[in-house]
Amino acid sequence: MDVFSTVAGLFEPVSKVIDDVFTNDEERGKLKNALFEAKSNLTQNLLEHEAKLVDAQSKIVTAEATGKSWIQRNWRPLTMLTFVGLIVARWMGFTAPGMSQAEYLSVYDLMKLGLGGYVAGRTIEKVAPQVLETWRATK
Repeated sequence: MDVFSTVAGLFEPVSKVIDDVFTNDEERGKLKNALFEAKSNLTQNLLEHEAKLVDAQSKIVTAEATGKSWIQRNWRPLTMLTFVGLIVARWMGFTAPGMSQAEYLSVYDLMKLGLGGYVAGRTIEKVAPQVLETWRATK
C-alpha cells in the first residue's frame, strides 16, 4: 500500500462521520469541502516532498556516476552483480561452506531491496515531476 492510498484511507472514516453526525446539508457540505481541501493540501505536500527526495537521490547517484575514482562510479553495480552471482550459484547447486539458509535469505532480501530501489527510484524520478506539474495545473 502506498502513502497516497493510506492518506485517502485516513479521510474516508472522517467523511462517514460527517455524514452520520450532521443532518444539515449546508454544514455537511462545508465540512466535506474543508476535508477535501485538507486532503488535497496533504497530497500536494507529499508530492512535493517526494519530488525533493527523488531530486536528492538523483544528485547522489549522479555524483557517484561522475566521480573521479573507478570504485566510486561502480560500487553499486558491483555489489548487485555479486549478489546476483551468489543467487545464481545457489540455484546451480553451489553453496558457500558455512553459509546458512538465513544468510542466503538475507542476500535475497538485499537483492530485492537493491533492484526494487533502483527500479522504483527511476520510475519516481521520471513520473514525479509530471505528476507534480499536473497537480499544480489543477490548483
